[in-house]
Amino acid sequence: MASNFAPDAWAWITSLPQFSQWRTNAMSLCICTTPSALASSQPTMNLSIVKNPPILQPSYVTFSIFANYNMPISLWTSKPVHLKTNTQQTLHEQDMIQVFVDIVNSVLRYGPDKKSSFRFPGAQHHGNFKDVFNIVFLSLAFLVCIYEAPRDLRPGCLDSLRAQLTGSKCRDAAKNLVKMLGANLEDQWMLTMNLAVTNWVVELRSTNHSFGVPSPLFSYALSASGLWKVQLYCPVIAMGMEEPAEATQDERLLFSLVYQQVECVIQLAYRIVRRDNWIDVEVKVVT
Repeated sequence: MASNFAPDAWAWITSLPQFSQWRTNAMSLCICTTPSALASSQPTMNLSIVKNPPILQPSYVTFSIFANYNMPISLWTSKPVHLKTNTQQTLHEQDMIQVFVDIVNSVLRYGPDKKSSFRFPGAQHHGNFKDVFNIVFLSLAFLVCIYEAPRDLRPGCLDSLRAQLTGSKCRDAAKNLVKMLGANLEDQWMLTMNLAVTNWVVELRSTNHSFGVPSPLFSYALSASGLWKVQLYCPVIAMGMEEPAEATQDERLLFSLVYQQVECVIQLAYRIVRRDNWIDVEVKVVT
């Protein structure tokens, strides 16, 4: 699987044909695949949307992530999105927001605090919402791949999803995502993602699998008048370690350290001074 493969869930969902034009009751999008899938019958991981026919009420649609074997394996299913009328032909903006909120809460449920809940801040719904939707969806796919996917599907999919989550487009979208989440849910989100990375690395090590340490999934920088802020999150297990002179043998301490994350905030104050033939940029670390 080429690492530059990048499914655009938002574009796919919003460009689906009208429901009345569907030949079946389901449509699907390939999220990622194993390296040899194009040349053989290796499975893929797909996103699907299923339209359920009306019985005594208007129809509804559900989204799911599944492993596309000969007998598909369901890995995650959304809450139903109820259509307003039997004649509704596409998903409306409010329907997409409902899907977004459901995906965010599905991510948070993989974290240590199962009671965390997200409500959509309507005032912050900007034109770049599609990029935030995509990073949230890729984050869910990453977690589902680690915790739910069959073992033979994981390696290629995880490498592909990790590459997408650390790409420039997702780094830009992360800034808007953390604004939507707020400080408390930002911490929960990062803990959830870094716990997943830790479990992934622990599994690889337990099988003596040769691998490169995965890069941190989330870091971002914000700029305000006279101030730059860089926020970094990284699971301890993914950091380069210096060999200590004396290593502890306390198994409980070692286990606890493995499942920690490092959070780093760097604040830089800057001042721009215009000269006749150049511009001076003065920067100092804010302590």
